[in-house]
Amino acid sequence: MAMTSVGIESMNLYAGPTYVDVRDLFTARGLDLERFDNLMMRKKSVALPCEDAVSYAVNAAKPIIDRLTPAERSRIGTVITCTESPVDFAKSLSTYIHALLGLDRNCRSLELKQACYAGMGALQLAAGVVGSGFTPGEKVLVIATDTARATARNTYAEPTQAAGAIAMLIGDRPRLLDLDPGAHGCCSYEIMDVHRPLPELETGDPDMSLLSYLDCLENCFRAYAERVEGADFQTTFDALAFHTPFAGMVKGAHRRMMRRFGKAAPAEVEADFIRRVAPSLHHCVEVGNIYAGTVFMALCGEITAGRRAGRIGLFSYGSGCSSEFLSGLVPEGAAAHLDAMAIDEGLARRLPIDVATYDRILDLNDEWRFGIKDKEVDTGPYADLYDAFFAGRGLLRLKRVSTYHREYEWS
Repeated sequence: MAMTSVGIESMNLYAGPTYVDVRDLFTARGLDLERFDNLMMRKKSVALPCEDAVSYAVNAAKPIIDRLTPAERSRIGTVITCTESPVDFAKSLSTYIHALLGLDRNCRSLELKQACYAGMGALQLAAGVVGSGFTPGEKVLVIATDTARATARNTYAEPTQAAGAIAMLIGDRPRLLDLDPGAHGCCSYEIMDVHRPLPELETGDPDMSLLSYLDCLENCFRAYAERVEGADFQTTFDALAFHTPFAGMVKGAHRRMMRRFGKAAPAEVEADFIRRVAPSLHHCVEVGNIYAGTVFMALCGEITAGRRAGRIGLFSYGSGCSSEFLSGLVPEGAAAHLDAMAIDEGLARRLPIDVATYDRILDLNDEWRFGIKDKEVDTGPYADLYDAFFAGRGLLRLKRVSTYHREYEWS
């Protein structure tokens, strides 16, 4: 019996209404511009107070759902959300998302958490549901969504902490990524590198996190190579896409792997980076780190900018820590299929804000900390931004919180 193909059928990125220039942020905060060059980031997406992880998720997923027939929509049997920006300690974001997208009630709804790795874990769980054949033809909607309200002001982490959501439809017609069965390697161990002891506090040891990322990448690939006969870091993959806390981290990680597994010379490393890795950073440098969705934003970048079919290696790392390296085939026509989501156009539509406006938005966002019981959204303090981006576009936004229940409306 032939094995069923399983993978990503559709995917979309929503990165919100505004961005701040990362160099401007470095200058305003008095940060060392030499470290700016190492960061290799350009823009950081910023959420408005009328948004949350639910609205971001729905705005990412709706273009995918709108393109499905009623019969295809009815085959979505599971909705999985991944977030570090929850709105409830028990109720998952997926319950709101399921309702707002008008999905069939015969559906599972759940949420996963493991820092930035959760999206990859959700993909593997979804692939297991689809590939099991228990419910033939079932599809799974996976959404990784975060709004980075725990922004660490005046630190080197601040320019990387962004807002965004990636939505993926997982099924048996993988137009974007056909997963290689059994081709993966994992590495996990307990570590306190980056963590959130409070809902609005992200803290830890960034240097430890970078070292753990590098260690996990190497050991994940070693575990992958034990499963996949003949796997070679330099020759097996036509492209690579890594979790991207910041683009400079990915460049350093790639250089280390090329030296460790291929003893490559500097010129060879640079040429390989430009050819196999740089396209994956296409969106990442324009958005920032969106946590569990970032590795799939890198996949979007590779498909959009790389525009090639072939085998891709994906690496996901989540602080704490859990990590995985897996592979799949990007089919012919994937770029054209993803083009329909107009991701580049969506990023170009964002409004630039200066650092003073950015700080004002952060102050307003502080009013929407976890645990609000009753509060009405007032878009007046940022009416110019709201009207320019949301008005008349049919995007979801938060309207109010009433006895802890969040209510939304379409713009």
